[in-house]
Amino acid sequence: MNADDFPTPAVDVESVDPETLKDSIDAGGDVTLLDARMRSDYEEWRIDGRNVTSINVPYFEFLDDDIDEDVLGRIPDDREVTVLCAKGGASEFVAGTLAERGYDVDHLEDGMNGWASIYEAVEVDRYDGAGTLVQYQRPSSGCLGYLLYDGGEAAVIDPLRAFTDRYLDDADELGVDLQYALDTHIHADHISGLRDLDTEGVEGVIPEAAVDRGVTYAAERSSASPASQARQDADELTTAADGDTFEVGDATIETVYTPGHTTGMTSYLVDDSLLATGDGLFVESVARPDLEEGDEGAPDAARMLYESLQERVLTLPDDTLIGGAHFSDAAEPAADGTYTAPIGELVAEMDALTLDEDDFVELILSDMPPRPANYEDIIATNLGQNAVDDEEAFTLELGPNNCAASRDSLAGD
Repeated sequence: MNADDFPTPAVDVESVDPETLKDSIDAGGDVTLLDARMRSDYEEWRIDGRNVTSINVPYFEFLDDDIDEDVLGRIPDDREVTVLCAKGGASEFVAGTLAERGYDVDHLEDGMNGWASIYEAVEVDRYDGAGTLVQYQRPSSGCLGYLLYDGGEAAVIDPLRAFTDRYLDDADELGVDLQYALDTHIHADHISGLRDLDTEGVEGVIPEAAVDRGVTYAAERSSASPASQARQDADELTTAADGDTFEVGDATIETVYTPGHTTGMTSYLVDDSLLATGDGLFVESVARPDLEEGDEGAPDAARMLYESLQERVLTLPDDTLIGGAHFSDAAEPAADGTYTAPIGELVAEMDALTLDEDDFVELILSDMPPRPANYEDIIATNLGQNAVDDEEAFTLELGPNNCAASRDSLAGD
């Protein structure tokens, strides 16, 4: 049944916009959600939180005038309940049906699609390099990105296509020129905004090591020329090799090759203060190694990841901040609200970072979570092999990211 097919409720039902719901959850008060999507959709992806009570009752349970008493008995009648669905149609109908029976309800505007449109910017307080560093956060999928600005210039790391206009608007509001858009790797969970920003005059940068996966819009350089000279022609993006640097005002972004999650995985050291690790290392986990070569190639990729962590990441000073491209429900934000942590803190808290190579490989391969939804189509799109419009791109990336190894066995006691 389509959203337009649901009858209009006989009583007025208030709606709550996604940002207001997010504020309520962040404030720490008790929030009760009635998710009216199908069970399979609910189990794959839902709104969670320590102060969130989530109940799943599919919308079809409310289609008959005589609703089963067992169904009604599952819905609290002593507190406000927010009903949600995929796009907002079913939830308005369900909320109206419950309101007619005396329940205190509202419904989430635009449903989970609206939730996926939330994109917050939080300043990284512990960043002590030149300029200002902001972490972008998408709570629906846990995607993270970074905006560095200084001296009238700016760069964005791991931009999302869905928020291309947001980066340009933020730069305008700050009075800075968005010079660079840098991807850490070929993403498997969301559509990159790199090429869209490039068409808007921002210099798009892709790791040189990622090109031979089949990228159609960049070519490997024939010489080790500076990154600023790496652009092949007007139709191709800049490629960045290990050690290349990009200047943003007085700040420097250095390319650090860190393969493992993918063969082209690359981190960016932001003015010697924060390492944007992409999907290599997160504040609560490490990368999964099977999305490029599958199960057969995962052991070799895991060993590659171990070497990158031990030789390229953990050798940095202990106070260097780590900022990944994702966070999960298991991640604890820092005091400033960002999902960042010093290397020394992660080593102390994450057992996986202190294991020898064989034990590390065995651990991260032992309990791999499900692969991201639509990951093959997303990878093909990010390689430039598959063209999708904005609506299809947004739909492809709905759901959890699942780019990390299982969190359950990686953290210390």
